[in-house]
Amino acid sequence: MDQRLQTVYSGQGTAGSLSAQRNRVLRNTYWLLALSLVPTVLGAWVGVSTGIMAAMGTGMSMIVFLVGAFGLMFAIEKTKDSAAGVAVLLAFTFFMGLMLSRMLAAVLGFSNGAQLVMLAFGGTAGVFLAVATLATVIKRDLTNMGKFLFVGLILLFVAMLVNIFVQSSALMMTLSVIAIGLFSAFLLYDIKRVIDGGETNYITATLAIYLDLYNIFQNLLALLGIFGGDRE
Repeated sequence: MDQRLQTVYSGQGTAGSLSAQRNRVLRNTYWLLALSLVPTVLGAWVGVSTGIMAAMGTGMSMIVFLVGAFGLMFAIEKTKDSAAGVAVLLAFTFFMGLMLSRMLAAVLGFSNGAQLVMLAFGGTAGVFLAVATLATVIKRDLTNMGKFLFVGLILLFVAMLVNIFVQSSALMMTLSVIAIGLFSAFLLYDIKRVIDGGETNYITATLAIYLDLYNIFQNLLALLGIFGGDRE
């Protein structure tokens, strides 16, 4: 009987330890995510103030984005188990803020540009709060969801590449709406992975969630600029 009780208590202790670990990863992820907004805003401010991205042109800025983004993400992966990983992640978020500056400058060129940016930020925050709450309520395992989301991401990327040459405003708006829905689903998937213990590294978790929110904000801002921009 004592041995059985010891087994039960041992199982409860293990479950409690795993739960504490998951909560710690989730808490660290949210703290680092909040911190990552600082270099993002700073990068965006530098980009808008200097106009460096606009000066590069579309082709060069795309090359800089691809090389810089993938290079920094590779560096994050290599340093994610050390304190250096945090510094590299924050450098990445600064870079992403810089990349966002071209769109921000265009939207801020509207007379109501500042309101549109704040609206996009508020909308993104609202999506995050809703999805984060939903992730804590859903009990179903969403692991298989990742495969379908990845396929959707590939198709979206191909469609966006095609639109670079087609230059269709209708297609761009459609893709922006799809992107908001797709990255909202990615956000649910990534947060749920942390909650369920599928992701145990808070730096990797922060990177995934940050990219989800970044893409939601970017596409929401694009739609608001198209439909709500006032040039007067």
